[in-house]
Amino acid sequence: MIKTSLPIYLASRSPRRQKLLRQINLQFNVITVDVDESGKDGEEPVKMVTRLALEKLQAAREIITSGIIITADTIVVVDDEILGKPEDEKDAARILKILSGKTHLVYTGFSVCNTKTGSVITDYEKTLVTFIDLTEDDIRDYVLSGSPMDKAGAYGIQDDFGAVFIKEISGCYYNVVGLPLSKVYSTLKRIV
Repeated sequence: MIKTSLPIYLASRSPRRQKLLRQINLQFNVITVDVDESGKDGEEPVKMVTRLALEKLQAAREIITSGIIITADTIVVVDDEILGKPEDEKDAARILKILSGKTHLVYTGFSVCNTKTGSVITDYEKTLVTFIDLTEDDIRDYVLSGSPMDKAGAYGIQDDFGAVFIKEISGCYYNVVGLPLSKVYSTLKRIV
């Protein structure tokens, strides 16, 4: 268990990240920050997710002056193409077609900050995920459900029909959900 007298803040709109932190009985408040999540030309995936986690942390520190702050960013990479959240239904279908029958990487970068001590730890996790071959019907029905629209790579592995698309996973399952829970927990223990 994480023991601290400081309030804990998750700077994320993601209901999946919130659910994961509740799963480990963490008491926290949710704040939202607006950061441009676009990649930079030639930016490597690890650099991108850790940079975005830090940019979100900087934005959160403008709101929170006392506490523990957690931020994160998740991307999907296939064939050296970085796939974020789909822009619209057509883009979601395009992304799912790209992932069909292939193995891709899921990267999540995260930052944890103790504003009292000034300590900041930023890290990342990488997981390999292999999709089954998707039919046009699979893609159309899933996109019409609306589920892919707020997820990196246009799918969810948890509580979602997208789970049936996954043939194999190598690495941290929770990273694919949106937060590498074990690493974040260990980081919290170090920083409080």
